Amino acid sequence: MEQRHTISVLVENRFGVLARVAGLFSGRGYNIESLSVNSTHDPKISKMTIVTKGDDAIIEQIDKQLNKLVDVISVTDLTGSEFIERELMLIKVRATGKNRAEAIQITEIFQGKIVTVHKDELGISLSGPSQKMEDFINMMSDFGIIEIARTGRVAISRNPGATENYSGK
Repeated sequence: MEQRHTISVLVENRFGVLARVAGLFSGRGYNIESLSVNSTHDPKISKMTIVTKGDDAIIEQIDKQLNKLVDVISVTDLTGSEFIERELMLIKVRATGKNRAEAIQITEIFQGKIVTVHKDELGISLSGPSQKMEDFINMMSDFGIIEIARTGRVAISRNPGATENYSGK
């Protein structure tokens, strides 16, 4: 059964690593739904958070293929364990005099922030789990969505003492 997986990949912070990881996915016909990359507390190491869909066999293949890449330090499928995830979204919605108060009220319920106001639209910033983003988009669709920009998921294990291997392969 196909399921969404959140995979954390520690890599050496080198030129071309992102291209090789993305190439691995595209070369085998696997889709990346979300990808976030940044350096860690060690500037020599970057962390990729990849969201993809697949059954157990596909995810096992992705894990094996990622681990074969020279610059990959460790691969952790966070799915099935407790993990903390967040995403940031900027969204512009239509908000006229008639429905502006309602759009602002929904934004407050979702703990979002109004970051720009124009005559007929609002710019909103929202952060939280991916499902919260989806729920907010569904609520705002009635107003008319003008534009959306999302960062993609970032995630870490929630389990005490669980850390990824920063020491190399």
